[in-house]
Amino acid sequence: MKKVFLLMGLFVFLGFQNSQACTNFLVTKGASVDGSTMISYAADSHVLYGELYFRPAMDYPEGTMMDIYEWDTGEYLGKIKQVSHTYSVIGLMNEFQVSIGETTYGGRHELHDGHSGIIDYGSLMWLALQRAKSAREAIKVIAGLLDEYGYYSSGESFSIADKNEAWIMELIGKGEGEKGALWVARMIPDGYICGHANQARITTFPFSKENNWFDKDQTTFHSADVISFAREKGWYNGKDKDFSFSDTYAPVDFGGARFCEIRVWSFFKSVNSKMDKYLDYAKGNIEHGKNGYANNRMPLWIKPDNKISVHDMMNFMRDHLEGTELDMTKDAGAGPFGLPYRWRPLTWKVDGVAYCNERATSTQQTGFSFVSQMRSWLPDPIGGIHWFSVDDAASSVYFPMYCGAYDVPHSYKQGNGSMMKFTENSAFWTFNQVSNFAYLRYNIIHPEIADYQQALENKYITYTSVVDKSAKELYDQDPKLAIEFITDFSSNTGDKLTKDWRKFYEYLFTKYMDGNVKEPNGDKLNPKLEQPGYSEKFYRQIVKDTGDKLKVIGKEGH
Repeated sequence: MKKVFLLMGLFVFLGFQNSQACTNFLVTKGASVDGSTMISYAADSHVLYGELYFRPAMDYPEGTMMDIYEWDTGEYLGKIKQVSHTYSVIGLMNEFQVSIGETTYGGRHELHDGHSGIIDYGSLMWLALQRAKSAREAIKVIAGLLDEYGYYSSGESFSIADKNEAWIMELIGKGEGEKGALWVARMIPDGYICGHANQARITTFPFSKENNWFDKDQTTFHSADVISFAREKGWYNGKDKDFSFSDTYAPVDFGGARFCEIRVWSFFKSVNSKMDKYLDYAKGNIEHGKNGYANNRMPLWIKPDNKISVHDMMNFMRDHLEGTELDMTKDAGAGPFGLPYRWRPLTWKVDGVAYCNERATSTQQTGFSFVSQMRSWLPDPIGGIHWFSVDDAASSVYFPMYCGAYDVPHSYKQGNGSMMKFTENSAFWTFNQVSNFAYLRYNIIHPEIADYQQALENKYITYTSVVDKSAKELYDQDPKLAIEFITDFSSNTGDKLTKDWRKFYEYLFTKYMDGNVKEPNGDKLNPKLEQPGYSEKFYRQIVKDTGDKLKVIGKEGH
């Protein structure tokens, strides 16, 4: 029976693997080193161009309508009422330190319907950030939009956090002819962490008769019909307290565990010593019990053994399952140079048998990623830092973008290049040149990238502690001047990073081109030259594959 579930999960996932597949981690105040809340987000898509979006605060006359376009495709969906004032948003963080991330999980196919609503998941994020001053208010905004205008996309998980609270919200549409959505939002208990990566994770939850949005004692919100809808469809007939959102509307299968939950497991394992017991589940071995629900799932949230820093969060986004039996640098797919990436497709067949590559947190097709840091002890424009990067997080650098800034660096700005238009001064193209060059000889080139990356991020973290203090002093005297100061700092830092990284590419290309390793040789014309070749393990594999075909005959063979 287990084999049946594994194969069903694999083939269900085949249709999903070409869509966006993203990763979110959430850290509460009590779980962080400095008392900040943090969320991370990697926007992964082979056709997503990495750029830093900016929407300034705006005022609108009464009766204004706004157009809604789907984030993924640009398709026009319809019009909604605009509010009188919208808040400034940089990336996916607003001026009040509210930040949102997402991952798509799909869910039951019969609930996918693009005709009963006009708000897609991307628009939900932008609209909530433009209209909410807290995470709770953002959830309220999303719920209201879903009720009024209906939902356009498939199943989504959202990370929604402010300077005090971190929430996970999961929703899915109701199918053809049914307006609105089914959803649950849960606040992560202080001192705990959470994550989601393209698999719905909210299982059971306390059902409430109403959503008291700003009652601090209410830590779960949900749509009124989230359970009754499943009963009407014949998908659930047990008690309310036993109802599982994920197991009903998006059951975990092989793909949901092996390609999705495994990223959450690896994050949890990095900070909690008791996660090995969930490895079998993360590998795709799902055990089913009452109601057909999976009964060996990981918990929704865990308590870390040690508190987490903002730099820890950046490095968690660089994971390739290192240190586990699924380490992507170790098997034959890594090639001779330990490359922790596999080119798509994600699944493939040999002699009619299906196999898969691993899908780790860090991946080559990342458009952009961020770590949002929200700090309650500073004024909002200064307290929020949107640590932003483009391309593969393992080969990129997060720079500090203060949420109160009124502009973004030119090299990261929306419209500076596109997926099919290369521009010299674009951060996205600059970082892709470095990472794609490193993929050719990863075990030799990438260590230099990692060293420079870590040094720059440590420098930026040190800088921000000084900028925080100076900006706070300015803000107390002149808020406008303080915002100008953090804008200049963020924009200059981002643009200088792009220039420095381009010079770094020139250095790497000169040193490592043609499979050689070259170093300056004093004042001599020719550099020192090394030709490291391949590992002994790889040479033995060549001999195994070729037999005597490449064998040297005669004296040269000794």
